[in-house]
Amino acid sequence: MTFNDFIIRLRQDFPDLTPRQEERFAAMEGLYREWNAKINVISRKDIDALYEAHVLHSLSIAKYLQINNLLDDFSTADVMDLGTGGGFPGIPLAVLFPDAHFTLCDSVGKKTLVAREVSQALALENVEIVNARAESLGRGFDYVVSRAVAPLPDLLKWSWKRCRKGLLCLKGGDIAEETAVAMGRFRLPAGSVHVWPVSAWQSGPWYEGKLVIHIEK
Repeated sequence: MTFNDFIIRLRQDFPDLTPRQEERFAAMEGLYREWNAKINVISRKDIDALYEAHVLHSLSIAKYLQINNLLDDFSTADVMDLGTGGGFPGIPLAVLFPDAHFTLCDSVGKKTLVAREVSQALALENVEIVNARAESLGRGFDYVVSRAVAPLPDLLKWSWKRCRKGLLCLKGGDIAEETAVAMGRFRLPAGSVHVWPVSAWQSGPWYEGKLVIHIEK
């Protein structure tokens, strides 16, 4: 997927995109190629499909919020990206939601270096990078987001006490067992876990079996 393909798709769902937001999305490919050559945080196959495999996938969270009438609440929220790696899903979401504040957290220093350099190059004033374990942070957040970091019980163990409104994570595969364990361990009420297939929004092999999991508080 080229940038033009990506931005045409994004405009269809988010028609209020500003020229500045589009400029920031356009700059991502060059920045990630540059930094990935220095510090490998994205596989070679995936860097050639950055917009499809990483940026648009990250924005699946935004589409889920949109169809569930949660955009207004999230658009000014205080959000932690747990295990951000090189900045996903936090950086694409920060571009799309400039009035929200994002704390991108990862325990691996070289990954947070990439996320920091990319966010600074994009001049994202609503992004803070933290090289630490999520459970060590001393404050709460409205939402926690994450992408392919850990099983649900672990994500909740690290973040649930600091999460005021809910967890939104991108995962893949069969999540039935880990969902059942999480519900039992954290005494989640029936109806609090929502599962949405990304393929309902975007078609193609990158999205088969990919899910947005929303655990509301």
